[in-house]
Amino acid sequence: ARRGGILGSDARGPTRASSSSAMATMSNERLGGLAVFITMLLFFSTGSSGPRGNETLQLSGSDGRAFPGHVLVTGGAGFIGSHATMRLMDEGYAVTIIDNFSRGNPGAIDALRRMAPRGKLRLVHGDLGIREDVQKAFAKYPVDAVIHFAAIAYVGESVADPLRYYHNITSNTVSLLETMKQFDVNKLVYSSTCATYGNPEVLPITENTPTVPINPYGKAKLYAETAIRDFARANPSFDAAILRYFNVFGSDPEGRLGEYPRPELRHHGRISGACFDAALGLIPELVVMGTDFPTRDGTCVRDFIHVTDLVDAHLAVISHVANPPVLYNVGTGKGVSVKEFVEACKRVTGARIAVREQKESRPGDYAEVYADVSKIKNELGWSAKF
Repeated sequence: ARRGGILGSDARGPTRASSSSAMATMSNERLGGLAVFITMLLFFSTGSSGPRGNETLQLSGSDGRAFPGHVLVTGGAGFIGSHATMRLMDEGYAVTIIDNFSRGNPGAIDALRRMAPRGKLRLVHGDLGIREDVQKAFAKYPVDAVIHFAAIAYVGESVADPLRYYHNITSNTVSLLETMKQFDVNKLVYSSTCATYGNPEVLPITENTPTVPINPYGKAKLYAETAIRDFARANPSFDAAILRYFNVFGSDPEGRLGEYPRPELRHHGRISGACFDAALGLIPELVVMGTDFPTRDGTCVRDFIHVTDLVDAHLAVISHVANPPVLYNVGTGKGVSVKEFVEACKRVTGARIAVREQKESRPGDYAEVYADVSKIKNELGWSAKF
């Protein structure tokens, strides 16, 4: 496979040493800490100045030396996209974000602007489903690579409204690829998901595990992966990496960013956010949905990866995109049940969390998934730290 960095030898892909532990004995560091969560909750609750756009980018330093590269981040106002943008800027990249703010948080953009060095951050307030908006993101400054996060991502919602997911995930990825070709941008890192595997027969999940998704979210992501591979096959100069990651939680350890879903989306909430909401008294009780799965305690088992580790994986792979596209699982390699996660949250926060168990699971949920991460560890030297 042909490989190359964003700007040749100047591109950097930092990795972090491995140090992970089971969720049952999870430390404050692993959970990201209640204090950090409260900090980000208060920050994002204070409102923001709202999105602006068309900031000026500076693609070289005052000494005339080029930055490592200019990266377009789709969905950069979202939880993972904002953390990735922060790390890219930390590593010297210039970043353009495109986001339509249907699910992104304007507060995250405000935080990024405050920490961004002059000329390192630009926002395009636009929709990937509108070709003219996507073209604006590429037109003003040459883009070296794209990291594609933008997607709606709730399993239950995908079952109730499947066509919305196929349009938002699959169709918008095709539109992005067409615009990348138009502007001769040939490097892509794609944010995919373990939902592409469905209910695996054998654990842990390797990159060769059959992909049999059981909900429209996983199917839409898999179809987008197929489009990327077919596009790469037809365009030999195009390099890509596909990251299938598992259940993301946490916040920046320095408290600069965190996860704070918009109020109208909280009912879709993931277990990590719901645990902290209950600990803070924002919701009266924590509802555990699905208690008769064929697992050790009846609740579903997931591989919970800290957002900081996940972002590190993107930084590691950005200089190793290839044709054919490379594929990596990104997780901790450990399965943790929902009950175990809740108990860990209680221990870390010291809060009394009222828990109500509901036998019925969410539509489209699978019983147990956790990753085999030996491939990304062996090839890129990456492994989870938190």
